[in-house]
Amino acid sequence: MPRKSYAKSGNTCRVTFELPPAVEARTAMLVGDFNDWDTGATPMTRRKDGRFSVTVSLAAERSYRYRYLLDGERWENDWEAEAYVRNEHGSEDSLVSV
Repeated sequence: MPRKSYAKSGNTCRVTFELPPAVEARTAMLVGDFNDWDTGATPMTRRKDGRFSVTVSLAAERSYRYRYLLDGERWENDWEAEAYVRNEHGSEDSLVSV
């Protein structure tokens, strides 16, 4: 599940998304509502232990759909998402609420 850290004002939340080494990917991108589903906007950093992570600031009191794009071609949901919602492509998106 993404880790959340709210600003003192409560208006924004820093959310850290992570993928485990088991995804076996060379690159990973975080793609979702918050970046207009831009496949190049939010690259994830590969850590020494093989996992990928990225932290983004999101407006609070909203829910966001997201997915991971691995190696520029393979879409994956967050294995530990809070929820999943159907999308117009016949699959599901991960959901995080802040």
